Amino acid sequence: MKSKIFLTALLSVSLLACAQETPKVKHKKTTPSSKSNAKNVKFANAEDPICHMKTEPDMKDTAVYKNKTYGFCSTYCKDEFKKNPEKYAQK
Repeated sequence: MKSKIFLTALLSVSLLACAQETPKVKHKKTTPSSKSNAKNVKFANAEDPICHMKTEPDMKDTAVYKNKTYGFCSTYCKDEFKKNPEKYAQK
């Protein structure tokens, strides 16, 4: 009986250790000032493909894939997109 409890506990711990968490991304609450040098760009995506935040025309984190510009809320989301763009790119 003790071995079954021990085995169940060990399996539970190993499963929890392997579980992946959703990335914690800090989103900006305020829009940048009008003095910003960011250009307003039309993105190929209406929302960030990683965290699903709506894109804004003045987002600074962008990536170009197959001649389309994609906007991202953060550098983390842009880097995740760059790892496997075909997975996230709109068809």
